[in-house]
Amino acid sequence: MASEHKHLYRVYSDKGDCLASVSGRLRHAAYGREAYPAVGDWVVITLSDDGHHDHAVIHAILPRRSKFSRKVAGKVLDEQIVAANVDTVFIVNALNHDFNLRRIERYLTVTWDSGATPVIVLTKADLCPDVDAHVDSAQSVAPGVDVVAISCITGQGLNQLDRYLLPGRTVALLGSSGAGKSTIINRLVGAEVQRTQAVRTDDDRGRHTTTARELIAIPGKGMIIDTPGMRELQLWAGDDDTVSDAFADISQLAVACKFSDCSHGSEPGCAVRHALREGTLDPDRFESFLKLQRERAYISRKENIHELLAERDRWKKINMQFRKANKR
Repeated sequence: MASEHKHLYRVYSDKGDCLASVSGRLRHAAYGREAYPAVGDWVVITLSDDGHHDHAVIHAILPRRSKFSRKVAGKVLDEQIVAANVDTVFIVNALNHDFNLRRIERYLTVTWDSGATPVIVLTKADLCPDVDAHVDSAQSVAPGVDVVAISCITGQGLNQLDRYLLPGRTVALLGSSGAGKSTIINRLVGAEVQRTQAVRTDDDRGRHTTTARELIAIPGKGMIIDTPGMRELQLWAGDDDTVSDAFADISQLAVACKFSDCSHGSEPGCAVRHALREGTLDPDRFESFLKLQRERAYISRKENIHELLAERDRWKKINMQFRKANKR
């Protein structure tokens, strides 16, 4: 599936690309937003038989090998699949006033949730007086994760992205508005396929330019998914280990705690608290770790209630249909 629009999708097929709609059966069986197609999905379709093949009907979604999910914006508890079947996620952060380690930590947590491999891409290196220091900072919050500094103006570092853009592989770009995601795609594709806009001069913050997720083919390479800037990126309940994966240094410290269920609060023999006192663990990073843990726990509790109510509604519909069928 190439792109998602309101009630319509654009799909790629061996007959070319065309618009598609979800079949009534698939819509009726959908148990939530995650049951609908997402960008990157492989779907089962039938093409129109008018000879033009300009429309298709989506009948089923093939099993996803990975999915990048987030909680929908606002107070509603529902899962939004940003992209499916992604192999690598470029976490894009600009080397200007918008450089934010806490945001990188959040993106890392959600990326590990997806099943994809994160790569941190630091853009606008030509505007940064000390690129190496920022690379070191990014690596300090992402142990074992590749960090690449690039400039789409000078071309610095762009060739380092080629090793992730291979035929049959899909890369998704994530980052806040103005981070340079669309510019990266234009440089990689070699054409202006995505609209770009300069950042605001007063605060270095970006303007939203990409308004919909889209799967784009890079000639001779793989596929790349652009996503709208997401400043309100909230976690979705997933594997509890993903927070630990994003904070591997804290998890390693926790192994030495006196108690295996240490909450790193006031317990005696806490190795994490000892590292904080010794100054070997950044207090801001630890607070980010606790915040993401609390957020994950809250959403997990809410999700259990949500799933129970959804299952109850599903069986209520089945019983109503059964009763109607028996009255005929």
